[in-house]
Amino acid sequence: MKKESLSNFFEDFLNKESIFLNKQALQSSFTPETIPHRDLEIKQIADILAPSLKLEKPSNLFIYGKTGTGKTLTTKHITNNLSKISKEKNIPLRTIYLNCKLKRVADTEYRLVAQLIREFGQEIASTGLPTDEVYKTFFNIVDNKKQLILLVLDEIDQLVKKTGDEILYNLVRINEELKNAQIVVIGISNNLNFIDTLDPRVRSSLSEEEIVFPPYNAIQIQEILKQRAKEAFKENTLEEGVIEKCAAYAAREHGDARRALELLRVAAEVAERNNLQKVKIGHIDQAEDKIEKDRIIDAIAHQPKQSKATLYAILSLYIKRKENIFTGDIYEIYKKISSQTGLRPLTQRRISDIVAELDMLGIINAKVISKGRHGRTREISISIPPTILQKTKQILEEGLALS
Repeated sequence: MKKESLSNFFEDFLNKESIFLNKQALQSSFTPETIPHRDLEIKQIADILAPSLKLEKPSNLFIYGKTGTGKTLTTKHITNNLSKISKEKNIPLRTIYLNCKLKRVADTEYRLVAQLIREFGQEIASTGLPTDEVYKTFFNIVDNKKQLILLVLDEIDQLVKKTGDEILYNLVRINEELKNAQIVVIGISNNLNFIDTLDPRVRSSLSEEEIVFPPYNAIQIQEILKQRAKEAFKENTLEEGVIEKCAAYAAREHGDARRALELLRVAAEVAERNNLQKVKIGHIDQAEDKIEKDRIIDAIAHQPKQSKATLYAILSLYIKRKENIFTGDIYEIYKKISSQTGLRPLTQRRISDIVAELDMLGIINAKVISKGRHGRTREISISIPPTILQKTKQILEEGLALS
């Protein structure tokens, strides 16, 4: 596109009437005034955390539920209200929210504690100091006055996966040494069995309460979408049946309201790009296709190098053969890729585990089949849409530094 025509394109875009009133209302980060179908969970969490307003330390709290069931939204809604009341009444109550999935925030114990220090307005080196020194700095900042700290660790299972569960033990046991302050841990996780994976010593020190968020059904998702659509769109923007179809898609995905909101937003963006003032049912299918492709590309780009090498071996064989392949077939190719990229080759058994992980992510389909007395193997097929196969290959080659 020439410079002049590009300028004209952007000028036209600025002058074009949008179908959105407030696109932010369809983002997962948006906090609405009311949260439908979570009255019971709001009441349970509020009951547990209310004593913090009297500076009485509540139990540590763990909140479970599948993606898009309103865990983070509900927790933020309650802690925001607690913060508002505590400010009005001059109560020394503080809430800190950290998403443990974010890189450079919670990928090591050091970085997490350093981030907590930054939340109190103090700077500290991202690396280099002994971990004990970082804890000491945090301890001194926290205990310099009487206060209660609600520490919300979203995706807490990701933190434990990266750093081990010792960090939870340290954060909870610090309360025994604090003279003025107290820390309450509120963990949010998509993994319903997370607490069972912890060391018994860590579990007993947590003395936690648990709340499980059930998935939304299609009718509940429809009501959530209608509420958000009123804020997000101008009148008469959605064709009849659009909300129902979004809700049906999301209900199929285990009641994921976040997915439904994303579908509706992307469908509206597709309509706008086609210079339409109405979102039609067909735009939902286009949005679904786009989101699925983006999800796969994003998942592949964030895989560790060993997983990338394994997937590259699978992809190389698949492009060559165009038929299903077996775990044993890819191992020799994987070893060659390891040699080229300077990776330490893993055992065939470990590669089989990585194949199972890629299957769980939906990048490949690995079906376990019996070979009689020769044991079992996995029959592997690619789940990546043909339209993004070459892009996937390119991402893997860049990630592995293959020419």
